[in-house]
Amino acid sequence: MTRELKLVVERHSDGCVAYPIGLRGVVVGEGDSYEEAPADVRSANQFHFDTIKASTFRTILTQAGIRRDDFLNACDKN
Repeated sequence: MTRELKLVVERHSDGCVAYPIGLRGVVVGEGDSYEEAPADVRSANQFHFDTIKASTFRTILTQAGIRRDDFLNACDKN
């Protein structure tokens, strides 16, 4: 079963930040534009998934009922 993942993107005076809703321990992304912040979330979480925190990140996604590829695709869509 897959679950839709939503990202919150907030605009601030010095840029944008983005973070996924409902996933604890996941890195917040930032960027100069609305498009850069979700891309930074994807990049940061891809790094964590592929390296040191892979097992922890997999656990977070599994507990939330989200497949890794669905998470990465959702980051690309936002």
